Amino acid sequence: MATAQTVKVSSPIGFFERYLTIWVALCIVVGIALGQWLPGVFRGIASLEVAKVNVPVGVLIWVMIIPMLLKIDFAALGQVKAHWRGIGVTLFINWAVKPFSMALLGWIFIRHVFAPLLPPTQLDSYIAGLILLAAAPCTAMVFVWSQLCKGDPYFTLSQVALNDAIMVVAFAPVVALLLGLSSITVPWDTLLTSVGLYIVVPVIIAQLLRKHLLKKGTAHFQAVAARLAPWSISALLLTLVLLFAFQGEAIIRQPLVIALLAVPILIQVFLNSGLAYLLNRKLGVAHCVAGPSALIGASNFFELAVATAISLFGFQSGAALATVVGVLIEVPVMLLVVAVVNRSQGWYERGAKPRAINPLARSGVKLDHH
Repeated sequence: MATAQTVKVSSPIGFFERYLTIWVALCIVVGIALGQWLPGVFRGIASLEVAKVNVPVGVLIWVMIIPMLLKIDFAALGQVKAHWRGIGVTLFINWAVKPFSMALLGWIFIRHVFAPLLPPTQLDSYIAGLILLAAAPCTAMVFVWSQLCKGDPYFTLSQVALNDAIMVVAFAPVVALLLGLSSITVPWDTLLTSVGLYIVVPVIIAQLLRKHLLKKGTAHFQAVAARLAPWSISALLLTLVLLFAFQGEAIIRQPLVIALLAVPILIQVFLNSGLAYLLNRKLGVAHCVAGPSALIGASNFFELAVATAISLFGFQSGAALATVVGVLIEVPVMLLVVAVVNRSQGWYERGAKPRAINPLARSGVKLDHH
């Protein structure tokens, strides 16, 4: 007989996360201003490269990503069987729908509908940034979205762990395939270096650190994770300041670019979250699984996307700017999706076919949503 245990995998949305859109907007203003006032300083920062990797940005990316990956418990993969329908839907959306739908939306809007309004030399780069954004399923913020829609924490943890495991081997091939279909040259050496630096190595470091901290108890681990969280967001914001310091001239010339790039991203979020939600309802998945499934299916690991875009195409590229637009709209859009999921619970449950009781509930496992 299983013994009762409490598992805490999420935390309330923090101050930095709640107002992320405001911080990003401020970073745009500060970055553009600094880039105009101190162009020599930022040219010097851009020149600090080793094997085509910008050293200051590489350090910031690690500070940004490792605290997020620290929350991932790959032992949770053992829970996959208990939620196979919801996990199957999310995997289908994340890996078979989202990257390809974004490539299509990028081709429609960037290459055709908005092409006359955008710099012609950056069209390919914008599409590449959108593809990078869609090819990386969200990791850390998913725990926040899941809690806000009263999602099953076991499902959320096992789904994120599985996505991260898949991302280690699938991110580079998916990106390369879609960039190839979009007729964008793939710098394979840089792409594989990015995967190694920004996925494989951080995952290993985070898991080793996680194991070390857990030896001192769960409370100690959670306390350290909480202290590291602001560092992660701060590193993201500082990276954005650097990026906009280089992008400033282009944005001043064409301020409409950010709004136009947001259109395919918004459509993609609503398309994929809605499709995941409806597929879960059709399969009779419990609402506490369908909610986070829809949110995981729609959100992006924008930190990885920003890092890879900068590594592949540079600070001043349209790809880097496109990934930052994803950061700009992430919080308000996902909060809107959370609101829709919560308010539609009655409708969802009236149409979902009844299924067997969650086996975890019978095993005496206590789920902590606090």
